[in-house]
Amino acid sequence: SHPALVETLAKQGAELCHVMFSGFTHEPAVRLATNLTEQLGAPLSKVFFSDNGSTSVEVALKIAFQYWRNKKEGKNRSHFIAFEGAYHGDTFGAMAVGKGSGFFNLYEDLLCQVHAVPFAPTFIGDNEVEQTEAKALETLANTIDQYGDQTAAIIIEPLFQGAGGMRFCRPVFIQQVVELARNAGILVIFDEVAAGFGRTGSLFAHQQCDVQPDLICLSKGLTAGMLPLSVTVAKDDIFDAFLGDDFSKALAHGHSFTANPLAAAVAVRSLELFEEDKTLEKIARIKSNHEKFVASLARHDKVEKPRICGSLLAFDLAGQTGAYKSEASVRLRDHYLAKGFNIRPLGNTVYLMPPYCISDQQLSSAYDGLLLGLEIL
Repeated sequence: SHPALVETLAKQGAELCHVMFSGFTHEPAVRLATNLTEQLGAPLSKVFFSDNGSTSVEVALKIAFQYWRNKKEGKNRSHFIAFEGAYHGDTFGAMAVGKGSGFFNLYEDLLCQVHAVPFAPTFIGDNEVEQTEAKALETLANTIDQYGDQTAAIIIEPLFQGAGGMRFCRPVFIQQVVELARNAGILVIFDEVAAGFGRTGSLFAHQQCDVQPDLICLSKGLTAGMLPLSVTVAKDDIFDAFLGDDFSKALAHGHSFTANPLAAAVAVRSLELFEEDKTLEKIARIKSNHEKFVASLARHDKVEKPRICGSLLAFDLAGQTGAYKSEASVRLRDHYLAKGFNIRPLGNTVYLMPPYCISDQQLSSAYDGLLLGLEIL
């Protein structure tokens, strides 16, 4: 409930609450698209609005598939490459590229063709990270050798997998993934629904990797969590493949609340607050506190693989299984909630994802509460 966002919402509500974004436009959407593309940088310059993270991924997959059809090339490019442990949402395309998470086995027969390859997670003190990356990249290269000319796009969550267990990777791994894909002419999709807007320490996670995707999916922090809104941003050459007088080339996708003016106005103001409130400095302070705390955390006998990525802190529970909704994770969740902490373990992974406005005192309290909870195991 940031006062500036509340004020913006009320002002926009008095001017224009909604209009179908079909044959119409409005100032908040134009301003948001302009501001976003300025932050992302060329050639990511064409913005497609939708409603939520799953849909932004769905749109990216549809764009990638139709891109090849519109170009009259690679008509068999109907495959996608994704990563084991990835989660991209709950719509059908998003479920398909998230099949490596294990959440969607029930729907396997209904999903498109996706090849799941290993991710390369790492942690503080990991002496085998280069071997892990090399093995994952070898599998990816082999998959591309076998299916590259049938593959429309590869999709990855840059720097960290969220629902897959808060698994962090190095920027160099992302760089090498992109290089392999580009050498094979495969489009690259970055799912920054969770990673975008400062979570990893930079406004967008891929900025730390010194690479740009062909398509990027953004939501969640886009409106500071106040209202549902998402975008899929594409490069110029992808957009150009959809231009023409024949409607069959168009991306026939649209929702009733696409580019809702209320959400778009709040998103514009939220982006401005990153500068005004020096938000990235706040995130750097959170990371610094994490780094001080992790030294004592790493010595705990029930903790293994501690790791930090921007404002994120995570570790695994030693000797526990990684099953989602495991007994240990549910016990910890209930304990933390009873103590006033919204800490929700993912299987054997415990993590903190604090809001950027958290104070040092509040964060210290969270650290103390986190350690006390481990004593019940």
